[in-house]
Amino acid sequence: MQTKTFTTSQRREIAYHFSPGQGPGVVFLGGFKSDMQGTKALFLQDWAEANNRAFLRFDYSGHGQSSGDFLDGCIGDWLSDALGAITHLTTGPQILVGSSMGGWISLLMARAMPERIAGLVGIAAAPDFTEDSMWEGCTPAQKAELAQGQVALPSDYSDEPYIITKRLIEEGRDHLVLRSPLALPFPVRLLQGTADTDVPVSVALRLLDHAQSPDLRLTLVKDADHRFSTPDCLNLVTAALTEILEKAAPDA
Repeated sequence: MQTKTFTTSQRREIAYHFSPGQGPGVVFLGGFKSDMQGTKALFLQDWAEANNRAFLRFDYSGHGQSSGDFLDGCIGDWLSDALGAITHLTTGPQILVGSSMGGWISLLMARAMPERIAGLVGIAAAPDFTEDSMWEGCTPAQKAELAQGQVALPSDYSDEPYIITKRLIEEGRDHLVLRSPLALPFPVRLLQGTADTDVPVSVALRLLDHAQSPDLRLTLVKDADHRFSTPDCLNLVTAALTEILEKAAPDA
C-alpha cells in the first residue's frame, strides 16, 4: 500500500495509510517514538480489511515518514496531528485504538471531539506520562540538566537513550487528563499487561477509577509486557474492538 500524506494547518506533512470500508471506522494511534509500521498497526489493518472496516494509521510529526524533527515535538503537536488526521481523512464516528502515548492522545481527542468518537480501546494507555513518569522519575541532577534544554534517559527498547526536552515536559502540563474530570461518553476497553515496566498496572487502575464512562472495563493480562504484541494480546485487541462495534453499530 502506497503511503500518502496530508498537510496540517501547522504546515506539517503527515504520512498515513487509509483502508476504505464501512463505519464506524477504526483509527490507530501509536506510541512515543513509534510509527505506523509496528506490529499492532499492521495487524489491525489486516483485521479491518478482512472485516470491511474503514481503518486509518498515521505517523505523528517527527515520527516515521512524517515531516519534522522528533526533538521539536510535544504532546500538543501530536494531538494536533491526530485531530487533523481524523478530521481530514475520516468521516462519521470512529473507534480510537491508542497504544501507550497514543492512549493519552486518544483521551485528549475524546475530550476535544466526543461527537466523533464511537468508542476507545487503550493498550497500555499512558496518560500524563511526561509528568508522572518522566519528570517524577528524574533525579535532581537530571531535572537540573533538563532545565537547560534536554536530558538523556535510558530506554528499554534501544541502545540509544531517549532525549527528553524541556518543551516536552512543560508543554505536556497543558494536556494532563488525570487532574480534572474526564468524560468518556462511549464504550471504553483498557488492556494492560502485568509485566509492563513502562506503564505499570497502577496507571491503568488510576485511569479506570478517574474516567467517567457508562461502559468502561479494564482487562489485565498476566505477564504481558508493554509491547502487548503476542498473538493472544493482539486477539484481545480485536475482541475489544468487536465488542465495541457490536454496541456502536449492532446492525453493521
